[in-house]
Amino acid sequence: MQQVKLGSQGLTVSAQGLGCMGMSQSYGHADDSVSIATLERALELGVNFFDTADVYGERGVYGFGANEKLLGHALHRRRDEIVLATKCGIHGIHPSGRGFQVGASPEYVKRACEDSLERLRTDRIDLYYLHRVDPETPIEETVGAMAELVREGKVRHLGLSEVTAEQLEKAHAVHPISALQSEYSLWTRGIEESVLPAARRLGVGIVPFSPLGRGFLTGTVAGAEFTDDDMRRTNPRFSHEAIAANQAIVEVVKEIAAERGVRPGQIALAWVHSRGADVVPIPGTKRPAYLEQNAAAAELQLTPSERERLDPLAAQVTGSRY
Repeated sequence: MQQVKLGSQGLTVSAQGLGCMGMSQSYGHADDSVSIATLERALELGVNFFDTADVYGERGVYGFGANEKLLGHALHRRRDEIVLATKCGIHGIHPSGRGFQVGASPEYVKRACEDSLERLRTDRIDLYYLHRVDPETPIEETVGAMAELVREGKVRHLGLSEVTAEQLEKAHAVHPISALQSEYSLWTRGIEESVLPAARRLGVGIVPFSPLGRGFLTGTVAGAEFTDDDMRRTNPRFSHEAIAANQAIVEVVKEIAAERGVRPGQIALAWVHSRGADVVPIPGTKRPAYLEQNAAAAELQLTPSERERLDPLAAQVTGSRY
């Protein structure tokens, strides 16, 4: 797979990465041996950009460290072949059940980094993200602590996840930000109004998570019954009513896929790739076969007419992201 520059600070990654969260939580049962085979297959295909977080935990819940430990176990002997991204700042689900508990004081950031390094079995993190902004701590203070980690050699590059344009500007003024991670796909385009232009003005790379719409855009979700440990069970876009309404979006993707002789998910990923050379999506999977399908999409070029059919679909979405 082609290697590309992510941001303007010298970070080079595969043109498509691998989101690893589902190997430990949120999308039903995962088998560690199959997940490890997926990681190894990724490297064989040239996918070397792996994304995790300290909070990705055990089987369907936000806990601590399980996903980082899995990657550390599977990949520490091949560390120099990998661009490793992890995150700090989310402590778990809020007691109310709505939203996350967040915290990113300078002291917490430094402690979290040390813990992640230990779990990942490495001496440096290639891309360290603030997972969510702490409303009690100015982002300048959080990023200042992250910048100290760069100076100490524990972190190579800094990133932010799900921030506003204003927050990105403030953070970048403290230390250059290499990557902005946000949900971005055919049916989630909120960053285009202000965040994406700000990132491009600052030379910050874009890392879309859930570029397949949490699996919906693969055309395989309709009729599925989600288990209790699958976060889609309570996601507004995956209620029975929303799935029925949103099926019209998938039908367009499926039509184009049939015309091209590819899978719907590959069309959805190709659309994300088409948004610019600075866009590096990280579709998540825990199975080698799906990884292979996703990786092939990086070479798929959409025609202008196909993009004209796909671009309006976001306006038809029923249900909020969370």
